[in-house]
Amino acid sequence: MKIKQLIPVFIAFLSILTAQAQQKKYKLHTVAFYNLENLFDTKDDPKIFDEEYTPANGWTEEKYQQKLRNLERVIAEIGTGEQQTNAPVILGVCEIENRGVLEDLVKTPKLAAKDYGIVHYDSPDARGIDVGFLYQKKHFTPTSSANIPLIITDIDGSGKRVYTRDQLLVSGYLDGEEMHFIINHWPSRSGGEKRSSPYREAAGRLNRKIMDSLIAINPNAKIMTMGDLNDGSYNKSVKVEIGAKLKKSQLNEPRDIFNPFEQMAKDGHATLFYRDSGDIFDQIMVSQQFIGEDYSTFKYWKAGIYNKPFMIQQTGQYKGYPLRNSPAEPGFSDHFPVYIYLIKEAK
Repeated sequence: MKIKQLIPVFIAFLSILTAQAQQKKYKLHTVAFYNLENLFDTKDDPKIFDEEYTPANGWTEEKYQQKLRNLERVIAEIGTGEQQTNAPVILGVCEIENRGVLEDLVKTPKLAAKDYGIVHYDSPDARGIDVGFLYQKKHFTPTSSANIPLIITDIDGSGKRVYTRDQLLVSGYLDGEEMHFIINHWPSRSGGEKRSSPYREAAGRLNRKIMDSLIAINPNAKIMTMGDLNDGSYNKSVKVEIGAKLKKSQLNEPRDIFNPFEQMAKDGHATLFYRDSGDIFDQIMVSQQFIGEDYSTFKYWKAGIYNKPFMIQQTGQYKGYPLRNSPAEPGFSDHFPVYIYLIKEAK
């Protein structure tokens, strides 16, 4: 057969391959993390320092309900777009007072329709703020959970324990595929970044220990760690103690982990602002098993920061900052939520 005769055959063959590729369908899920900034009820709990958010200081039931509605709107919309209409199937949260506020949150109309389940433990934090895990029951089935304490002592040499948030580990099946999630809210920068950095470095080491324990049981474990780390992707706690990688191509071993938010920080994006300086403290990292081109199982696709105009201060000194919450005025949060997409070829 002459070359001129082969050309139409070759074009027809390419057309068939293109049509088959276009016919492929994919399942897309959003996994997100959101610092809910002081989601407190109005009750005065004598066991914790919650007095700031009580009626005596202007935090009323009406304001609490407005705060819930604000958060409801954000959570219902995180990750929508990219042909995605569903709210996050997995949502890690922090700065919540107790399980009750999460129960109130998931009962709001837009979230009630998603039928979220809750995993929560009380932490030893002095203010009583905890981390939590929400999941759409239709898609995720938890099999185990544990709150793993971060045991650190004051760096002043007194040996006194510094009480902070536990790290929450939840294992289960996302549409039949086993995964593990670690939810974090690392120690703050109170007292200064340099002085307090050993606390966050200890948190990074604990995170790494949890992940290594899971990998020791199953080298193919799919692990995701997320949270408000109170450190950037460039800090020792993340780069050294966890060992997070900037590029997917740098992942060579099962224990390697990819941080998509490092490049986003380099590109000038932010999840929070302080003294006119933005940074990304809210991060989601994924283990090597989420990376690759074989979409027969769930794989990492891409990441984002959800920062729509209605969540942003539009005027004044803090124009461009997240529209934060206070006892005087129920806002959203001083952090923007972060999210990633998981993608899998549909059968």
